Amino acid sequence: MKTFSTIQSPHQFSLTRFYTSTTTRTKLTFPAKVFFCQAKTGTDGSLNLKVTPTTLLVAEKEEAKAVLTLFLKKRGLSTAVASKIINKSDLFIDHLLSKLHYKHKSRYLVGRELTTFEIRDALLSFLESLLEEHGDNLVDVVENYPDPPLKEKSTVVPIPPPSPTVEPKKLKASRVSEIDPVAGKLRPHIIYLMELGMDIEQIRSIVRRFPSFVYYSLEGKVKPVVEFFLELGVPKEDIPTILTKRPQLCGISLSENLKPTMMFLESLGVDKKQWAKVIYRFPALLTYSRQKLKESVDFLQEFGISDESIGKILTRCPTIVSYSVEDNLRPTAKYFHSLGVDVGILLFRCPQNFGLSIEANLKPVTEFFLERGYTVEEIGTMISRFGALYTFSLTENLIPKWDFFTTMDYPTSELVKFPQFFGYSLEDRIKPRYARMRESGVRLLLNQVLSLSSSNFDKALKKKVEKMQVEQDVAA
Repeated sequence: MKTFSTIQSPHQFSLTRFYTSTTTRTKLTFPAKVFFCQAKTGTDGSLNLKVTPTTLLVAEKEEAKAVLTLFLKKRGLSTAVASKIINKSDLFIDHLLSKLHYKHKSRYLVGRELTTFEIRDALLSFLESLLEEHGDNLVDVVENYPDPPLKEKSTVVPIPPPSPTVEPKKLKASRVSEIDPVAGKLRPHIIYLMELGMDIEQIRSIVRRFPSFVYYSLEGKVKPVVEFFLELGVPKEDIPTILTKRPQLCGISLSENLKPTMMFLESLGVDKKQWAKVIYRFPALLTYSRQKLKESVDFLQEFGISDESIGKILTRCPTIVSYSVEDNLRPTAKYFHSLGVDVGILLFRCPQNFGLSIEANLKPVTEFFLERGYTVEEIGTMISRFGALYTFSLTENLIPKWDFFTTMDYPTSELVKFPQFFGYSLEDRIKPRYARMRESGVRLLLNQVLSLSSSNFDKALKKKVEKMQVEQDVAA
């Protein structure tokens, strides 16, 4: 087993809840050691542990400090006081990281980096639970971790009301529609979101999934991000969908995170004129770290894809950056290569293929065509000519269309020449066009039957009928 680093702490420690009128304490026990590690499962099922990269730990530690600072400020502490507490709370910061690693241990098992917002979500959730447990004495817990004092210190700055405890997610969500007792109407940020087209249930759903959203201020976070998207050309009616998909966007700093990330993506070739479409398709794109984005780009470059083409891929299919290079992209590329496919071309034409499961999606389609007499080489040709072929459902698309194809009196080789057949609607295109061709008494190539526009299809049929009549007249 490889070595790993630990943060030593006493065998156990207690977190003490103090009450103003009593000395009663509640003790919580914690593990004796905190491990910072990544693990990979061996072929025998054992775990091999290795030290998490130092640079990653440093970055995570800085993020943990930032999250704790913001959390304390939201509890009413000044920036100076919050910073002072952070500076002497190294052990508590390390404990935050241990909670982060434990919550996302499956991600660390495969070496996948967490996004800034995944880190914040995990840490905020833990801090909220501590606040619920210790209320006004949370500062004591932070400063004196892992050995809180046995009596209340007079120098401790109390956490002020009105929120001594954290509300459960359901309670937070239910309070979305409460009337502000001061203003006598709905809270400003609720009114603003509703003016954008969101209803109360949508807002409640966001708060249930992302409790931190309730802490975002209207003028400081929500409104600036929304207005920036509107400046980029995002239609107002699309904003509710975007915020519902990724409410964390409202926690992004425009100057420090969002704009620099967009500039970085534009340097990779993302069309700045297409940001409205990109953000709508995959708003999470703007929450990924540069390291994660660069990993995806480096993978695309391995297959000789130009920077311009990479930009087009990220514009048309931004979700590709969410796929793990080692768990999804590389194994999928290897699978398609085994079919004789030019992976670089396929990545450009249909990057969506690389988010599919090899076992659940790709292999069943390959087996489907093999069972119907096609060779591996022919299947490779079909996917090369029609990249979206593997994205279709077997039961809802491929099988019913194949069944009808067998009644069309075409050789199976016609599908190798024109696999786009599977991309047309069976009821609205394939059956009506084929019926008209049969009624005309002529025969067109499968490509002509389906790919021509309505007017050109009519012309092709008329021309074929006229030619057949001339041939019949000559023969007579």
